[in-house]
Amino acid sequence: MDVDRPILFLDVDGPLIPFGPSWAPRESSGSVSDPEALPDEGNPLLGRLDPTVGPRLTALGCDLVWATTWMEEANESVGPRIGLPPLPVLEWPEATEAGPRGLHWKTRPIVERAGGRPFIWVDDEIGPVDRLWVAAQHESPSLLHRVNPSKGLTEDDFSTLTTWLHTTEPDD
Repeated sequence: MDVDRPILFLDVDGPLIPFGPSWAPRESSGSVSDPEALPDEGNPLLGRLDPTVGPRLTALGCDLVWATTWMEEANESVGPRIGLPPLPVLEWPEATEAGPRGLHWKTRPIVERAGGRPFIWVDDEIGPVDRLWVAAQHESPSLLHRVNPSKGLTEDDFSTLTTWLHTTEPDD
């Protein structure tokens, strides 16, 4: 990992695998990472992955890290379908001390893993307490970006991520 680049912590369920009635299948691209070209391994939700998302995430210029309960399975089942190479996986602690009411269980491990580096956290379960806690505990810039889980990552989401990255770039 490049310590000068922001980290992008990425959840799977919601941001990459949308849920809900507003989800609609995308056109097949015919690429190697095309979900139709890979077996669903018994998980029909894998067909909801958009094969164009991986290259768009890579193009952001962040160090990508899986921050999902899928753990290493994200590298085996999700990454290849969306065109991502194997990524580091954030290991979750067995138990954490209780935090403020409403603090997501991922928040502390993400801030710890960021180690003072700027970061983006893309998830569908981020709330106000997470934002307050990160603002108080993490001195570097951070973007906690909540994705609508019924749509997954959209053009508006990518626009928000890109804008934040351009406004937090260090001066040359």
